[in-house]
Amino acid sequence: METIEREDGGRKMDVSGSVPPAREGTPGAPADPLAYEGVWRFTAPAVEESVPQARRAVRDLLGRQGVPADRDLVYSLLLIVSELVTNTVRHAALLSPEVAVEVAIGRAWVRVAVEDDHPYRPKALEADFGQTGGRGLLLVRELTLEAGGVCDVEHTSTGGKVIWAALPLTAPAR
Repeated sequence: METIEREDGGRKMDVSGSVPPAREGTPGAPADPLAYEGVWRFTAPAVEESVPQARRAVRDLLGRQGVPADRDLVYSLLLIVSELVTNTVRHAALLSPEVAVEVAIGRAWVRVAVEDDHPYRPKALEADFGQTGGRGLLLVRELTLEAGGVCDVEHTSTGGKVIWAALPLTAPAR
């Protein structure tokens, strides 16, 4: 089992990978994976046209797999993907001509991740209200926290980075 923890040590979320099949007659054995569980990955050129393509691909995947996600969760996931792919196109394309998008779906969560080859690890900044941009990662962080999820930025083994957000399929108790 893998557990993801926010950097501030806050709430944890179980994001177990594929669940092994249950053995008949074994008490407490994990259930068989649900039809919508799995991991999908696609790549696209780091160009502006890839932003709506990535958003459509994720939306279509969620629908095709029959993921039990409410409308608000789907909108949040699509906005997160849009922001992260846009950041790669705007800030990493010179060193990373390709962007990878991964969607991992578990029994009770969805994780979207965007990976590029640029080594810079961005941080969510509070942008000047006079600016028209610069709030993408802040928006991703707030959408994720509001949904009861977790997000982070990690370095890859190839020197790039992956930015991900994992959101629960059920809304957090308020």
